[in-house]
Amino acid sequence: MKDRVAFDLLYRQTSAKLFGVCLRVLNDRAEAEEALQEVFVKIWMKADRFAVSDLSPISWLVAVARNHAIDRIRARRQPAVDIDAALDVADPAPGPEAAAVAGGENERIHHCLEELEKDRAAAVRGAYLKGESYAELAERYGVPLNTMRTWLRRSLLKLRECLER
Repeated sequence: MKDRVAFDLLYRQTSAKLFGVCLRVLNDRAEAEEALQEVFVKIWMKADRFAVSDLSPISWLVAVARNHAIDRIRARRQPAVDIDAALDVADPAPGPEAAAVAGGENERIHHCLEELEKDRAAAVRGAYLKGESYAELAERYGVPLNTMRTWLRRSLLKLRECLER
């Protein structure tokens, strides 16, 4: 059964972050607003498909928003090179993740990042705070793409462990 009150609360608490994700990928405010509406329709229709796993609910929501925005870019039928470029569009304002980091958890998160190896911490910051692509990071650190994915996955697990202490 779908709970409209819970969905309203979910929207109020996550729409700004998800809008930021859509805006970063699409680089167009009006299109990001449309995409956000479509994302919440998807979430409403598919909420029962969310399975408790290693992903937090907000990670799942961000993945839905990011994937939907990427799908909109692909629908334009632009070459794949342009899709990768769209992922790297930097908004001069702090992104949603950076704004979250600036909140009360700032000190804890930075402490936990310092526990990671320097290159791993820099890769995490690049991917999740600056919006750099995995391919870009793999090239910068001179490692294969799958190695970069492994670095980031393991680093996020270590961060979660640290933050849960």
